[in-house]
Amino acid sequence: MVAIVGARNGSAVGQKFTKMIASDLGQTSFVIASGLARGIDTAAHKAALETGTLAVLAGGLCSFYPPENAELQKTIGDIGLLVSERPPAFNPTGKDFPRRNRLISGVAAATVIVEAAKRSGSLITARFAAEQGREVLTVPGHPLDPRAAGTNQLLQDGATLVSSADDVVAVLAPILGSGATASATPEGVVVIEDRPSAPSPRLEGSARQVVIDALGVSPVDVDELIRTTELPARDVQIILLELDLAGRLERHGHQLVSLKGAS
Repeated sequence: MVAIVGARNGSAVGQKFTKMIASDLGQTSFVIASGLARGIDTAAHKAALETGTLAVLAGGLCSFYPPENAELQKTIGDIGLLVSERPPAFNPTGKDFPRRNRLISGVAAATVIVEAAKRSGSLITARFAAEQGREVLTVPGHPLDPRAAGTNQLLQDGATLVSSADDVVAVLAPILGSGATASATPEGVVVIEDRPSAPSPRLEGSARQVVIDALGVSPVDVDELIRTTELPARDVQIILLELDLAGRLERHGHQLVSLKGAS
C-alpha cells in the first residue's frame, strides 16, 4: 500500500500528476491510501477506484466530510475500504485531522507528498511516516509556488524525489522482498511481477539473538542491519516487529532503529 497526500487546494498540474502516479501504482497491484480531503487526496482516490483505494476518515463512517466527497466516500465504501477510529456518526473537528494522518502513514509502506505548504497537514503525515519507519517520498515543485514550500523542504531533509511511479517502486522493491521485480512498459506504466518464493523458515532463537547483537543504542539503518546479519529481509523485519511490540526497539525515522536499554 502507498499513501498519497497533498494540498487541499492542489494545482491542476499537481492533481494531474497525482492521478497519473496513483493509476500507474494501481496497475502494479499497489492499493492507494489517502485521507479523502479536497484536492490531492480526492485525485488520488478517484484515480485508484478501479485498482483499489483506502480512505482514512477523520470522522465516523456515516459522517461525510468534506460534503462534496459524499458520493466518493460511498463508492469507496462499496468497492474499496473506509477506515475510522471514531464512532459512526462522529463529526470531525480540527484536532481530529492530525490524528487521522498517523493512520494514513501507518497503513502504507511509503507516503508520497505531492504538494504541501510550509504548515500543511501533509507534512504531519510525512513526519508520522518517518517516525513509523516508513519511506517518505515527495514531488518537487516550483520555488515560487507556496504549495511547494513544504515538499521542497522535505527534499532538503532527505525525502526521496518522485518524478514517476518508477521512483516509488524502486524504493519499495528491496523492502517488500526480492520476490517482486519492477519493469516499465513502453507506455510508461510500471508493472510488478510476483515470483513465487520459498516459505520463510520458522524463526530460530539464534536468529533473534543475531539481530539483537547487531543492534545498539546508536541508530542503524534497517538495510544495513540486513546486510550485516546476512538474514532474509522478511525475517529481520519480523524480529524487529517483535522487539517493537515488546517495547525493546526504538524507531528514529528514515528506517533507522536502535535497541532500548542496550549497553
